[in-house]
Amino acid sequence: MKELFPRIRIFVKGVLRRVKKRLSFSKREQCVVATIVCTSILLLTQNVASDYRYVFVLFLSFCTAVSAILCLREDLKGIEWLTLLILPTFYSAAVAMFYFLLPVRWLTRIPVAILYAVGLYAVLLTENIYNVAANRTIALLRAAHSVGFLITFVTYFLSLQIVFAFTFDPFLNTLCVALLSFLFVFQSLWSMELETKASRRVWIISIILTIVLLEMTWIVSFWPVASMMRALFIASIYYSLVGMSQQYVVEKMYKKTVMEFMIVCVVVAVIFFLTTQFRTG
Repeated sequence: MKELFPRIRIFVKGVLRRVKKRLSFSKREQCVVATIVCTSILLLTQNVASDYRYVFVLFLSFCTAVSAILCLREDLKGIEWLTLLILPTFYSAAVAMFYFLLPVRWLTRIPVAILYAVGLYAVLLTENIYNVAANRTIALLRAAHSVGFLITFVTYFLSLQIVFAFTFDPFLNTLCVALLSFLFVFQSLWSMELETKASRRVWIISIILTIVLLEMTWIVSFWPVASMMRALFIASIYYSLVGMSQQYVVEKMYKKTVMEFMIVCVVVAVIFFLTTQFRTG
């Protein structure tokens, strides 16, 4: 009898270990589950009264942040608790706010929800690559940088569009854009180094670029142009300056790279001035 209980205990532990192993999810499966949960919450906003829309945006952002933490929990440390959560959280918030601007029809909102799901899954995978690459070399890091920068640009543009759509006074516009700009610039530059502590160079460049974007936002807040063009103009400046700064951080900023980023900025600037609605007396 005394030998029976230890054998039963060992047998039960073995069964529990096998069950736990079968029920455990890989990182990709965790990202899929997180994407499904967050997309379901986004779809629920279809039937939410207008008075509760902002509450749902906060709730979705919170759920996205928690999901990202659960997916990345094994290697999160130091500044990563901030940098790896900025993009997924603001991505959900920006898409959710944009979602409310769409017509109240499933025909238009379901495609957006599908695009949101694809984007969120890509964001979570990208943040996971950053998380792993902070500890060891990984082959997918270059692709993650490209995907991360693209989704960051889209999220930043949507965020700006939302800020300008509220038609705040110029001071409040500038304040909101300055806060958003610093967070997006900082995480974009940090992703090129992936250190536990952000370097002094990343901090300085982030502050300088934020000041530039702040000043440009103050100017365009008085400019007679549609809010979407304001957002696109500031986002193009972000794209060019941050893109070049990323290459500078990794010491790969060549003349060809600078020209490519500047051409994008110049083209958008020309479109911006052509759509300006000057009034003549």
